[in-house]
Amino acid sequence: MTATPEADAFSRAYWDAAAEGRLLLRHCADCDRTHHYPREFCPYCWSESVTWRPASGRATLYTWSVVHRNDLPPFGERVPYVAAVVDLAEGPRMMTQVVDCPEERLCIGMELTVTFRAEGAAGAAGEGAAGGFMVPVFRPAR
Repeated sequence: MTATPEADAFSRAYWDAAAEGRLLLRHCADCDRTHHYPREFCPYCWSESVTWRPASGRATLYTWSVVHRNDLPPFGERVPYVAAVVDLAEGPRMMTQVVDCPEERLCIGMELTVTFRAEGAAGAAGEGAAGGFMVPVFRPAR
């Protein structure tokens, strides 16, 4: 079992943008709302008039938990790590990790910015410099 993402025809644009250091979100033309996780329809109005839009990469910390034990690869090698939910500047909430921040500095509402971490084995889409997918994570805004 692995936590490596798999790109398909729908998600390829997301992973290709991540490989370039860009975060994409889905936006609905009918109700003018942005959502995440990516879906082929709007979860608010059920419209299929959704497109990819670049995100600013800015977020605030909504909540977090420090994980001290996780037996699933590749997470076991990273403990302790900060599992988090962030509020993206565009509105949606996103599950992610906070990196480059000591636990004692974490606080609700802290400003964060997206960065990308290489994950897993090589893939056709979203392939990063290390030969794996680039996954969005967040660090304190500087």
